[in-house]
Amino acid sequence: MRNDNLRLTASADAGSIQMGMGSGKPARRVRRNLTVPLMMLVPFIVLFAAFVLYPVINSLYLSFTDYNAISQPRFTGIENYVALFQDPRFYKALGNTALFVVSVVVLNTVLGLTLAMVFGGQSLWDQIMRAVFFLPAVAGGIAILAVWKWILSGESYGILNAVRETFGLDPIVWLGTPSLAVTMLVVVAVWGGMGGTMILFVAGLRAIPTELYEAAAIDGATPSQRFWRITLPLLRPTMLYIVITGTIGAFQVFNEPYLLFGGVSSVGGLLDSALTLVTYLYDRGFGRFQLGYASAVAWVLFIIVFILTLINLRVGEPEDRASK
Repeated sequence: MRNDNLRLTASADAGSIQMGMGSGKPARRVRRNLTVPLMMLVPFIVLFAAFVLYPVINSLYLSFTDYNAISQPRFTGIENYVALFQDPRFYKALGNTALFVVSVVVLNTVLGLTLAMVFGGQSLWDQIMRAVFFLPAVAGGIAILAVWKWILSGESYGILNAVRETFGLDPIVWLGTPSLAVTMLVVVAVWGGMGGTMILFVAGLRAIPTELYEAAAIDGATPSQRFWRITLPLLRPTMLYIVITGTIGAFQVFNEPYLLFGGVSSVGGLLDSALTLVTYLYDRGFGRFQLGYASAVAWVLFIIVFILTLINLRVGEPEDRASK
């Protein structure tokens, strides 16, 4: 008798569910619940399509055309890409950019981690030093680069040359010596970026449980062993983020080479010693009005950065996921 009652109750519940589904009320309720969020997303979708999606798609089309911003684009196929890979200036810009990216990413990561471990405490001194090293990241921009141009001036009023003169040394044309061009760019970029990297590493270090270090110390692990076997493995997500964002940002460097080395006749300095991919793009697109060619440069740059990002993500995967 009791089993019969349970079956009747279950069948009644199933019947009511089927009636509710058949009436379409749940579907209408879902649509009603989604209407307001979707309507709130419409302005973002419209702006994203107008100012991001359309320009990206249009630039891909322009990369296959001859376009000078005056006449209508003329489709030329892959001629821009063929001319790009036959231009020695492109390889000069690519080499300078590659050297700049590797140097900046490595130095920013190493120095940022070192500063985080030295000044990552809660004392007043540590907080002051973190603020001092982070200040260039906050105060960066055109004004800071103007100060750097004054510091690196080849004249006697340049700060570095003024210091050299006090020791009886001859002045150096810092921004006019081709062999020093990329080095100067790296110095300026690392000076402005290692403070932000330090803050990210400080956050990563504080997320590591102190119990791990205490247990390792009890087991007799040395500070070096604790660093290599606890700190670095647990900082992998933070380091991966820093390397990827640092690589993307370094490939897009423009202000430093343009303001420090850009002149009337060339944006890359003497003998294109400071020419980067973005300044090369700017020169062809806005200096010579070869906008179709410049679009091809932009897409080649995008492909390079995209491939490097995938490689970094693959290398930075946890060992258990990578093994699968």
